[in-house]
Amino acid sequence: MGHDRLKVLVTGGAGFIGSHLVERLMKGNHGVTVIDNLSNGSLRNIESWLDNEHFSFIKGDLKEPQTSEKAAKDAELVFHLAANPEVRVGETDPSIHFEENLVATFRLLEALRKQGSARVIVFTSTSTVYGEALRLPTPEDYGPSIPISTYGATKLGSEALIDAYAHTFDLRGLIFRLANIVGPRGTTGVVVDFVKKLRANPKRLEILGDGSQKKSYLYIDDCIDAISFATNEFLNSNERIKVYNVGAPDSVTVARIAEIVAEEMSLSDVRFVFTGGVNGGRGWRGDVKTMLLSTERLLKQGWRPKYGSEEAVRLAAKKLVEEP
Repeated sequence: MGHDRLKVLVTGGAGFIGSHLVERLMKGNHGVTVIDNLSNGSLRNIESWLDNEHFSFIKGDLKEPQTSEKAAKDAELVFHLAANPEVRVGETDPSIHFEENLVATFRLLEALRKQGSARVIVFTSTSTVYGEALRLPTPEDYGPSIPISTYGATKLGSEALIDAYAHTFDLRGLIFRLANIVGPRGTTGVVVDFVKKLRANPKRLEILGDGSQKKSYLYIDDCIDAISFATNEFLNSNERIKVYNVGAPDSVTVARIAEIVAEEMSLSDVRFVFTGGVNGGRGWRGDVKTMLLSTERLLKQGWRPKYGSEEAVRLAAKKLVEEP
């Protein structure tokens, strides 16, 4: 971002997307505080910054009011990425998404209201807030939003809380509805799952669903470019709330992803076994089978992704295979 040094709080900053964002912020000479309970993140992701005088790390839980207030103290800009990212967990324990996504967002907003130093919160939401959108590509003003997973529901609820706090307590909110983000340090999602499964058994790959699920995948560098670019634009504006879709301009099927991952692992005799899935070939209950976001709003601002969905998946697979 092009602003002078800011005091920035990144929640979930030791996680996949968070750690890449921290890297960008630190290279931009900002002062960065990360809070993470390390349930999904890892100190390895941010270890290169731990001894930097402009970086501080708090191991803590946003759901605890005192911890949220400690983290928010003196912050001028907040990036809220902390969440439980595993969509499937909602099928077995919905309370995890409620607590880790919705309650944590409320505690953070309360801390910002009480502290008063940060006037802007940037939130990473998700394409799943749209549910089974009847319009593809799906624009930001599509509605009504009817999420079909507890993950999507709690992200949509968090968006609503940010909107309410922005209008009631003089905050400003920037919301990114992300497609599937892939790349190094990733811990969840189909590319990570396939790499793990093929490492365990290079001859057989079980694929949840019927393989026809088709979604947009964006490489992590493109994602961070979008967040950085749009945040800079937002900081220079007077808008109270802004929502952007962030994704690749195209999509790819799960079956094709399986082929790409096998190719990147130099495996030629893999037997693909499709489970058949639930509710018309979905991988699990709450799985949105087809997703493609309209990114026209962000494209008109000047952002451009470098990679399409297949390129992003291939590059992510290559990087994940190289990781120890």
